[in-house]
Amino acid sequence: MPRRVFFSFHYERDVQRASVIRNSWVTKPNSEEAGFIDAVNWEEVKKKGEASIKAWIDRQLDGTSVTAVLIGAETSSREWVRYEVLRSYEKGNGMFGIFMHNIKDWSGQIDISGNNQFGELGKNAMGEALYFWQIYPTYDWVSDNGYANLGDWVERAAKLAGT
Repeated sequence: MPRRVFFSFHYERDVQRASVIRNSWVTKPNSEEAGFIDAVNWEEVKKKGEASIKAWIDRQLDGTSVTAVLIGAETSSREWVRYEVLRSYEKGNGMFGIFMHNIKDWSGQIDISGNNQFGELGKNAMGEALYFWQIYPTYDWVSDNGYANLGDWVERAAKLAGT
């Protein structure tokens, strides 16, 4: 059965780099993706307000077992990425991050690195805060050969989550 992966990223700044990752995933056998829309659809969703955005994200997460957080320069500060990460954690998706700043955009430029600080996700048994960077692995698309390894990252995340 194919894994259905939700891709979370900062749309306006990183769609070009995210497309490289997403396109490599959809060409793999036994893979499906969710959470990847074009600009027209995203603009329509945003026009309807916060409740509609949350409902759309929740629908996109339905049926997914893994969330790949595509980390660009400003990703960690984006409200909707934070919401997607929190909802993924709450539903028990396996998760991992991919630094994508070294992927060249359409003009051949790379970007500055972002960070994997997405805020508190929950508490452990002792009541201490849990954070994405403490729980989930993060890879670099270029230096960790994401094209060859994305499928393994997805499977590893799914197994760690028990999905």
